[in-house]
Amino acid sequence: MPLSFTGPENFTPSSEESWWDLVDKALKGVPREKLFGATEDGLPIAPIYPRRTDSPARNLRARRDGWTVMQRIDIPDPAAANAQILEDLEGGADGLELVFSAGETAGGAGIAAADLKQLETLLRNVLPDLVRIRLDAGEGTPQAMALLLAYLDGQGTDLAAIDVSSGHDPLAWSAARDAGSSSREAVLRQCADLAVSVIGTGAANGSVRTMQADGLVWHNAGATQAQELGLVLASATAQLRALSETGVPVESWAEFISLTLAAEADQFGTIAKARAIRALWSSVLDGAALPQTAANLDMCTSYRMLTRNDPWVNLLRNTVAAFAAGIGGADSVCVLPHTLAVGLPDAAARRLARNTQAILQEESSLAKVLDPAAGAGAIEDRTERLSETAWGFFQKIEAVGGLAEALDKGFVQDTIAKARAERSKDVARRKRPVTGVSEFPNLAEKPVSVLTAGAPARSGGTAVDMTTLPETGSGLWSRALKQAFLEGKCAPDLSGPASATGLSVARLSEPFEALRDMSVRFEKQTGKQPAVFLATLGSPAQFAARATWSTNAFAAGGFKAIEAGEVASLADLAAAYTKSGASLACLVSSDGVYETMAVEAAAALKAAGARHLFLAGRPGELETGLKNAGVDSFLFAGADLLALLTEAHRKLAEADGFGATGQEVL
Repeated sequence: MPLSFTGPENFTPSSEESWWDLVDKALKGVPREKLFGATEDGLPIAPIYPRRTDSPARNLRARRDGWTVMQRIDIPDPAAANAQILEDLEGGADGLELVFSAGETAGGAGIAAADLKQLETLLRNVLPDLVRIRLDAGEGTPQAMALLLAYLDGQGTDLAAIDVSSGHDPLAWSAARDAGSSSREAVLRQCADLAVSVIGTGAANGSVRTMQADGLVWHNAGATQAQELGLVLASATAQLRALSETGVPVESWAEFISLTLAAEADQFGTIAKARAIRALWSSVLDGAALPQTAANLDMCTSYRMLTRNDPWVNLLRNTVAAFAAGIGGADSVCVLPHTLAVGLPDAAARRLARNTQAILQEESSLAKVLDPAAGAGAIEDRTERLSETAWGFFQKIEAVGGLAEALDKGFVQDTIAKARAERSKDVARRKRPVTGVSEFPNLAEKPVSVLTAGAPARSGGTAVDMTTLPETGSGLWSRALKQAFLEGKCAPDLSGPASATGLSVARLSEPFEALRDMSVRFEKQTGKQPAVFLATLGSPAQFAARATWSTNAFAAGGFKAIEAGEVASLADLAAAYTKSGASLACLVSSDGVYETMAVEAAAALKAAGARHLFLAGRPGELETGLKNAGVDSFLFAGADLLALLTEAHRKLAEADGFGATGQEVL
């Protein structure tokens, strides 16, 4: 018989005042303000929000059966990449992110396919009318798009049934590569020319999107959520202006542009960002007196949040990010393999990325609800405030003269640099902890499996002489390029890694990973693991908590902690230090024990040869006496742990004659 359940219309009645009464009891005199916070953009975060009855569910993605599961394909050899493509499609993916070696996110890998023969190998047994395809070849993306369209023409594919989009933003690319305005404008015109060329070819409205406003570049360089949204709007607006100089009908301009945002482990922030961009895009179209066209929103999990150390934690980060992107209404989601920061991911890592989305859609049925976040006070408030802040930043860019002008004047770069610097401070002090790296590091972790990229064969065809092509703007440039590919020529700008000289990718964990790298080099050269002696004072009940905390903190820099345990005298403590073989030491105990023993213990350890002496905890009024006794640094929650560990590596290198320079440990 069918199961049924009839519950009460409402839960037990309660009020916000009664909730706060219980909170006040739990706080025991601590001010309520301690429970309030703020985002990187300064948006307030309250501990509780009322339900919003004035916010109806929004019509988010166009598809009612869920979002497109995109799989990143970046294996250089076209045949090997094809094998991975088929495995991904058979495993549940219905979209492909084809990253060429010149792509923005290739990272030294990327597909090497520059002519039709290589592209045929790459897409063998793939049905392009059933699979969404997005291309990223950096400044060569217009060429890659033309090559793909030539391939589809040759296959007799119905262009009305395809879903192809560019993964390249000329303005974001110019910031990342520090390219000049002439290069930026040239690529922008090529993207617009492609749009003109597909008109009248049978392609349905929105089935070929030749332009993209990409938030990933800004995000990975350090932008906040509001800055990312504002920059995406500014880029999309610049691309609308580029289309205005072509023969593309006004009512179709928005259909040629896709929007891309980063999905982070900040669940509420990512949901709000995805919901905000649709309202913001609608405002742009309204302000430009253009027809309302639903945004095509692609989201990709953040590369900035991935770690190289303990990459298994990336599976959790990716799951939260993909969940938030799906709840927020993304049209497509690409989950980066958890080992991408280590190297070229293998099939197992790609399978986990794919199955993360499969579980969210097929088992959790996230896409079955129109707008799951509707009415949630916290998310509605975050969405509205984020939209307002992003719109304000967008207006500042427009006031400068548009995104191109803002880039040329350094306004965007300076703004992102400030946000990045503030975030770096929080990471260094573990105000923003990175699990598995700055918090709970695993010094015994085993390396993960990654692929060797290898050197694929280059195209044997003659490269197209781009100088002989017609001017861009009328579609003739794209048509001539397609014809050249059909005649057997190859694209000149799809191979070879692009050099980054502008905005650089800044993974949050990199500074601490650099220290871990230093510890590995130290061990290889000296034959011993970097270590710090924990000079525990008093009984285990007095030192255990700080000993555990200190062990974790030193491990973030690759240091193994050697604990003294309970000792009978300071002489025994000094003897234990000498026996440990460590050059560095750290006093560890409770504040009460420090008052009676820390000064004498510090002197004893210094006399025993400690090159650098830490004390776990805030010194308070004892600071002067402790420093006079030989304590060099104080290790406590909120301290600049990155700076302390960097200094520890310097002292270790000096003590052991390890050939390290300042550059190596920073």
